[in-house]
Amino acid sequence: MKPTVFNPIQLQLLQMFSRMDSEEELKEVQQLLSDYYFKKVEKRAAELWDKLELNEQKLEELANIHERLPYK
Repeated sequence: MKPTVFNPIQLQLLQMFSRMDSEEELKEVQQLLSDYYFKKVEKRAAELWDKLELNEQKLEELANIHERLPYK
């Protein structure tokens, strides 16, 4: 069996998690991580919105496109 090699972030998280002694703490950390990644996704979505010059009308047009390949 191949040994698992952790990167520095994983090691830091393992050390931090080893000090947790309640379900409440675990839930708080899970919420913090969820919030962190949500903000990153939200920021990236805003960047794409601006880069692609999207607006409500364009989104509506995209939602109504029916581009299916013909059946053979």
